[in-house]
Amino acid sequence: MKKMPKIVVIVGPTASGKTALSLDLAEKFDGEIVNADSRQVYRGMNIGTAKAPKDPGSKYTVGGVVHHLIDIVDPDDEFTLAHFKQDAFTAIDDILSRGKLPILVGGTGLYVQAIIDNLDIPAVEPDLQLRARLETMSADELAEMLKDKDAAVFARIDRHNPRRLIRALEVAMAENLENIEKDHKLPPRYEALQIGLEVPRAELIKRIETRVDEQIKSGLVNEVKELSKKYTWSLPAMSGIGYKQIGYYLRGELSLAEAVDLIKRDTRRYAKRQMTWFRRDKRIKWVAEPAQAEPLVRQYIKKTTD
Repeated sequence: MKKMPKIVVIVGPTASGKTALSLDLAEKFDGEIVNADSRQVYRGMNIGTAKAPKDPGSKYTVGGVVHHLIDIVDPDDEFTLAHFKQDAFTAIDDILSRGKLPILVGGTGLYVQAIIDNLDIPAVEPDLQLRARLETMSADELAEMLKDKDAAVFARIDRHNPRRLIRALEVAMAENLENIEKDHKLPPRYEALQIGLEVPRAELIKRIETRVDEQIKSGLVNEVKELSKKYTWSLPAMSGIGYKQIGYYLRGELSLAEAVDLIKRDTRRYAKRQMTWFRRDKRIKWVAEPAQAEPLVRQYIKKTTD
């Protein structure tokens, strides 16, 4: 059989250290980074999405390391999983063509799976009227509806994510196609070494709370305020953790202290859901320390030249 090109994938919950590890590996193994975070694709959403500050004057490099799929759309642009998959394949193939190592990095599990397993994504166009109706419903109500429409998808989907529930219902109600959450896959395009960063729960909570405090000090409130002048709160991009809660504060619905506490709580819950997602994939090699990743990558790459 023809050998597939190799890529490295770094996954883990938010605040686990994925950015620092990916930069270190890119420098040591002549790599370039492909973003797999669903929020970092948006321009102007920097502090709240924890983007690594880019080098001055660059398109998007960090410490000289080229990054792909960051700042590629505006918050009011439609950007679906299908868009991500197409753009990520293009970026990865470009990196490989130049003899460099693609490093896919992010905490959005479905984005990662779309590349690793080459998910066959249903070609269903967004139904704005249906979405508007579904957006008035709670996550529990959406989940119950999905259970009735497609029990198999219901059994596997993140039932706390209204956006994903709405998309699953949109697909199920449009053409009754198999949803992307099912094992509906095309032949893989790449061989992938998946490395997961595992951080003890207490330490991760501490990191999350420290990060949120630093985001507030760095100007998160002003970032959200400026975005709200251009974009409506109903946009999916504006529903991300950090932006949604600061929105409550800016509209006078919460105090700043209450909004910050809510960001920390929702981030902790998100990190837990991320780990639940990634734990399902037994191919991921978990490391307790970033230093443990380098020998794994070195051995993995060495197999190509042996």
